[in-house]
Amino acid sequence: MELRHLRYFVAVAEKLNFTKAARTLQIAQPPLSRQIRDLEAEVGVVLFERNRGRVFLTDAGLRFLNEVRVVLQHVSQAVDAARQASAGGVGTIRLGIGKGLGDVVSRVVNEYLRFFPRMEFDVRDIPSGFQSEAFAGRKIDVGFMRPPVNDLQLDSALLFKERFTVVVRKTSALLKHRRLRLRHLAGQSLLLIDRHISPGAYDKTLELFRASGVTPKIIPTSTMPYDEGGAVLVESGRGIYLALGKNPIHPSFADRLVALPLAEPSAVIEVQVVWDKNEQSKTTLDFVKFTRSMFHNGHGLGQRRIKAVKPPRGSMRRGYTRTFPSR
Repeated sequence: MELRHLRYFVAVAEKLNFTKAARTLQIAQPPLSRQIRDLEAEVGVVLFERNRGRVFLTDAGLRFLNEVRVVLQHVSQAVDAARQASAGGVGTIRLGIGKGLGDVVSRVVNEYLRFFPRMEFDVRDIPSGFQSEAFAGRKIDVGFMRPPVNDLQLDSALLFKERFTVVVRKTSALLKHRRLRLRHLAGQSLLLIDRHISPGAYDKTLELFRASGVTPKIIPTSTMPYDEGGAVLVESGRGIYLALGKNPIHPSFADRLVALPLAEPSAVIEVQVVWDKNEQSKTTLDFVKFTRSMFHNGHGLGQRRIKAVKPPRGSMRRGYTRTFPSR
């Protein structure tokens, strides 16, 4: 059974006349009659009654017609979806978000949806250290993370650089400093996340302390102040964090913890967008291109103004400029 059999059947069922149906289909009547007989033979039931030159649907034919219309409608929708996906602007993109990057990714997604409201996003919290594994398992299409990106199967691009902050409880003596420097952290207990979870943040944190000549008392942990567990550790006086992200404190502890800016010129780390080198999906590649353009080649949401963004080819809208508040 082929799709043309179903289309021929619907045409005859709607016209109840082989000659008129053949004219509509722009084929000769004899081939149309043969196709209908072949269809009836394959289905195993009589679909049409032929009586003195008149054509009627049998009960089986009427039931078959209702179902065939549904099938053809789904086929048409599938064809449209495939064509639209090929042109970009529809489909589902699976995103992996490193710790503390939710605010940034949300802005990117919302801007993209302004151009392509039919796009779907499947968003997952995946620490930077685990995103290579997520790509290998085909769980995500695009990642937002901090380096390093050691997987040779992945491509990456710098989006922007973010600054470290120091998360302390509100009773901390560190709040007396107008400009907090690393030397002020001497004698503090440093809550340091496991390297497997965020290798870039781990390595950069130790690098900063080595460069400053300060040797902190390190307390290994598998949580961060974005999480309730990490926030509890700080609030209970267990230690402090060098954290990243715009809002590094769990909302439940916003009245008890403070994120102090770290006034060290080198206290910055890159944030990158990552995708598979062999990615073929136009939908995914368009989103990556759009994301990179938003950040003005690495100078994006951390600045007061973003470069004019042009949607990927296929959008009805042209380039525009959008302003975000400074981070």
